[in-house]
Amino acid sequence: MIERPMKLAGDELIFGQDSLSYLENIKAKKIVIVLGDDVVYKNGVMRIVENHLTNADIPYSVFIGVESDPGLDTVERGAKFMEEEKPDFILAIGGGSVMDAAKAMWIFYEHPETKGLDELMDKSKFPKLRLKAHLGCIPTTAGTASEVSRSIVITDSMTGYKCGIGNMEMMPDVAILDPITTISLPKHLTAQTGFDALTHAIEAYTSNRANYLTDILAKAAIIDIFDTLPKVYVNLNDIDLREKMLNASMVAGLSFTNASLGIVHSISHSLGSIFHVPHGILNAILLPYVIEFNRNNPITLRRYSDIAKWIGEKNLTLGIKRLIKDLEIKDDLSLYISQDDLMNKLDEVISLALEDGCTKTNPVTPKPSDIRKIILRAYRGD
Repeated sequence: MIERPMKLAGDELIFGQDSLSYLENIKAKKIVIVLGDDVVYKNGVMRIVENHLTNADIPYSVFIGVESDPGLDTVERGAKFMEEEKPDFILAIGGGSVMDAAKAMWIFYEHPETKGLDELMDKSKFPKLRLKAHLGCIPTTAGTASEVSRSIVITDSMTGYKCGIGNMEMMPDVAILDPITTISLPKHLTAQTGFDALTHAIEAYTSNRANYLTDILAKAAIIDIFDTLPKVYVNLNDIDLREKMLNASMVAGLSFTNASLGIVHSISHSLGSIFHVPHGILNAILLPYVIEFNRNNPITLRRYSDIAKWIGEKNLTLGIKRLIKDLEIKDDLSLYISQDDLMNKLDEVISLALEDGCTKTNPVTPKPSDIRKIILRAYRGD
């Protein structure tokens, strides 16, 4: 069987301390920078970026205001801003929400005739990009790896549902990973985004689309994240640990963008759409229960045993529970969702999870009753 074509990042992948200086090498006549809020101004990152763009004599303008779980309304506003500014390079600086929003803005900027998110779900009709602009990403969290991902998650402004779309056209052309951008990330976000990166790596390693190369990448990321994340959590200003964590997140992204993910992400996406619980927290809550479900596959069981050995644990689930405790993540779903709300929306959550693209690559194909059991077990803390 012929393997699916793989793509490891875009044209240029730059990482390491002081890698923001690479901005002076970008060939652009006009840049639009996409931001979430003013944090990058307050922590000094924007000053570094602006100095490099000034040195390179590249004019730029700034679109600010991408929210967590960005909605289509925000995407359309950003695209309209780009139509007015006419950039030939779009630069996203932020976490996964900002990078995902910038990718979506890029599509609507290049193709203003696009009618909503549903139109982008048909891979055969996905529009060609780079007709007007190229895209660069600078992550400010070590978690989503959207800087090396073909995927976006955008919230439908009418329904409130998260819409996941994947296409290699959306792979950023330039990714710059400078650990200085993550140094001010607070403890709780360091933990949550780091756990997202770990879940990416574990689900990529056990995906039914995993292959020789994605396995190598996932293994490296798992080992480094298990070792580094607890250390950086208690040493937030250690630039070397921040660098290692950012790189590990990126490597996990290289793996999952080619191997895809599993039902930890499917269920996280659906619960997050309806109840707006942070994605990293949902991953931490669900991962142990999905592992127990996937143990029904003997190949996956061996792979979980491999992971346990790499991290020096006899039991992977217990090792993950220990990490959750070290990161002080409150992994009790009842703290975030009331029982009445969950039961009222449970059928809707299950339906969305089964329709999620990540479900197709889970090593065990779940039935609706399986998703229900996982969610309820996670809620009760069985």
